[in-house]
Amino acid sequence: MTRNCFLIVAGERSGDMYGGELAQALKARIAGAGVFGCGGEAMRSAGVETVVDIHQVALIGISEVVSGLPRAYHAMQSLVADAARRKPAAAILIDSPSLNLRLAERLKKHNIPVIYFVSPQIWAWKKWRIKKIKACVDLMLCLFDFETEIYQKAGVPVQCVGHPLVDMATPSQTREEFFKSAHLDLNTPTVALLPGSRRTEVKFNLPTMLEAADQVAKSRNVQFAVACAPTIDPQWLESITAHGYTGKAPLHVLSNATREALRYANAAVVASGTATIEAALQECPMVVVYRVSAFTAMCARILINVPFYSMVNLLAGRMAVPELIQNDFTADRLASQLQYLMDDGAARSKMVEELQHVRLRLGKGGAIGRAADAISRHLKGSRHP
Repeated sequence: MTRNCFLIVAGERSGDMYGGELAQALKARIAGAGVFGCGGEAMRSAGVETVVDIHQVALIGISEVVSGLPRAYHAMQSLVADAARRKPAAAILIDSPSLNLRLAERLKKHNIPVIYFVSPQIWAWKKWRIKKIKACVDLMLCLFDFETEIYQKAGVPVQCVGHPLVDMATPSQTREEFFKSAHLDLNTPTVALLPGSRRTEVKFNLPTMLEAADQVAKSRNVQFAVACAPTIDPQWLESITAHGYTGKAPLHVLSNATREALRYANAAVVASGTATIEAALQECPMVVVYRVSAFTAMCARILINVPFYSMVNLLAGRMAVPELIQNDFTADRLASQLQYLMDDGAARSKMVEELQHVRLRLGKGGAIGRAADAISRHLKGSRHP
């Protein structure tokens, strides 16, 4: 086993961001540390050798997972074969349980320690996964404080490290710089549109967002910023937007500016997922939306056992931000919610207060450093019982 070699596997945009930061933190703590695995631009920028690209394993929903299984299976086989050859000190698997729990089983057969970063949401659905986690995971690193009790009761070593996005919340541009670079008018009310970090999500979510934007623009002076996730081809998103938006209000697709768009927009429409946490950290009033295939939605209604879909509302313990999910996600309803947010100052202020409380639940920062320290301690403890 190579003590200064690590396998990191991320299956989506947020995991890629965390994986890049974690790779740098491990290299700072362990001399000569090398990292390989599955990721995207963030991990590559951090010096990670990505033997599998994140696009090969990015899957959502149930029907979408089924259609993408052959591609993901070949990617997983490549990762297992490379790990068996290199014998890393540990495999660090980030979120994406549909991929990573299967991968964990195979890695354990090669006696490779498995550390899981970002707990699968077993408190929401698929609670039976806890048995597989106990069998395959040597250390669970959680982002939310309420998750630790679940793993402690199950006998899984666990530590809550807080949320990495807390340290990534500061925009790199001032308000004036952002509006100038984005070709937006500084004095016009702005709505940010975040349709998702995968093509499938964008195809399900963006058309309705654009239709609602058209409706909102008919009754007021407004402009729109479509935030392009790093995992999405900007030219493809530009094309989808150009064909789907018929409104007269200015609408621009922005790359590498999600943080700024959320900080400086008057309101946002956000696809449910990690982006809702990003919006909460920027204290941006939002409407959370999401749509999947009809089959996936039917299965979700049976399997999911939580009162809310968005993590913001789950952390708040109440409906802090409106949710428009599946059949409720229509252009008319979304336009109505946006107009309400933009017109009612008291409602906006109340929502910002709710988001400030949510932000406190996410920790004080330093999550990546705590995760790297926990990994180092765990490996030292396993070598020297």
